[in-house]
Amino acid sequence: MTRPTTMVPRWLTRGFARLSPTLFFILPLAAALLAAAPARAQVRIKDIADVEGVRSNQLVGYGLVVGLDGTGDKLNNAVFTRQSLVGMLERLGVNTRDLASQLQTKNVAAVMVTANLPAFAQTGSRIDVQVASLGDATNLTGGMLLVTPLLAADGEVYAVAQGPVATGAIAAKGAGASYTQGVPTAGQIANGAIVEREVGYRLGAHPRLRLGLRNPDLNTAERVARAINAALGPGVAHATDPRTVALNLTGRPVVASLARIEDLHIKPDTPAVVVIDEASGTIVMGANVRVSTVAIAQGNLTIRVTETPRVSQPGPFSNGTTTTVARTSIQVNKGKGKKLGILAANVTLRDLVGSLNALGVAPRDMISILEAIKAAGALQANLVVR
Repeated sequence: MTRPTTMVPRWLTRGFARLSPTLFFILPLAAALLAAAPARAQVRIKDIADVEGVRSNQLVGYGLVVGLDGTGDKLNNAVFTRQSLVGMLERLGVNTRDLASQLQTKNVAAVMVTANLPAFAQTGSRIDVQVASLGDATNLTGGMLLVTPLLAADGEVYAVAQGPVATGAIAAKGAGASYTQGVPTAGQIANGAIVEREVGYRLGAHPRLRLGLRNPDLNTAERVARAINAALGPGVAHATDPRTVALNLTGRPVVASLARIEDLHIKPDTPAVVVIDEASGTIVMGANVRVSTVAIAQGNLTIRVTETPRVSQPGPFSNGTTTTVARTSIQVNKGKGKKLGILAANVTLRDLVGSLNALGVAPRDMISILEAIKAAGALQANLVVR
C-alpha cells in the first residue's frame, strides 16, 4: 500500500530555503518557550506556604508628635495630650504641673505608634513604623515623633521609635472652601524605629518543622509533599491536613534544606469560589467555577417621574394672581430587548461571563443573577458574599 504524497507549493520551498538560517534560530527558541509555558503555571513553595514559627510580631506604643503648624490637639478637649505633655516636660526638668491649665499650645498631638518586628530582626536594625492621631488633631504633616517605646504582647520593649512623620496627604483650607486628599491624620516613618531586643529563635536547632499553606487545600498539600520527597528523598515530608505539611530534616542541614524546599515549584489547586462585594459591586470568580444548565432572563421595569413646575402669569389689569402649574412627565422603560439566555451544562468561567455580558448585565445585576443561580443549585462553586 503506497503512502499518499503531499504536494508542496514551489513558492513555499523557495521561501523555506531563503529563511532556513533564521528558522534554525527561531525553532529552538519556540521549542524552549513552549517547554517553559507549563512552568509559568507553577509557583514556588515559598510563595504559598510559611515555615511554622517564622513570623513577625506586632508592636505598639503611645507618643507625642510636636512641631505641627497649629493642627494639633486642643488641650481643653484632649486631656491625655495635656497630661502627656506635662509629664514629658517634667522628665526633661521643666515643671509645669501647677500651670497645666494655662497650656494652650496647638502644635502637639497624641498618637498611637505601631510596627511589625520581622522574624530574626537583630539588635540595632531599623524597621518602619505607622503613626495615627489619637485626639482631635487635623493634620500630622511636618510633625516630629518624640522618643516612643514600642511594646509587644508580653509588655517588654522591643524597639524605640522617633523621627519625622510623612503622611503623603494634601490639605488646604480657606475662608470659604477646603480641600483634602488622603488621610492627613495618619502617616509613617520609614526606618523610624531601632530594634532594642531580639526574639530568640534558633531555626537550625529544630529538624522537625511544619509548613503552613496560606490557602488550605488537600491536593496542594499533597503536591507539596511529593515535590519535597522527590527533591530531598522519601519520607522527608507528608501532609497531615489541608493546611500542614510536616517535615523531618533530621541529619540534614536545616537552613540549606529549607532554602531548597522554598525554591521548588508546584501547581497549586484552587477551589471553585465566587466572591461578591455588594458594597462596591465587585465580583471575582475562580477559574474552576462551573454552572449547570440554567436559563437566565434579566430585565428591569424603570419608571421615571419628572416634575417641571411652570409659572402662570395673569394678564395686565386682570386682578388675577400668579400661580404655579405642575407639569408631570412619566416615562416607563419595560426593559425591552432583554432576552432569555440559556447556559449549557458544565460551562466555564469564560462562557458564564460571555453569556451575562451578552445579556447586557451590569455588575450589580450580575450579583443578583449569581445569587439566584446559586439558590437554584446550578452554580457549582462556593458563593462568598461580603
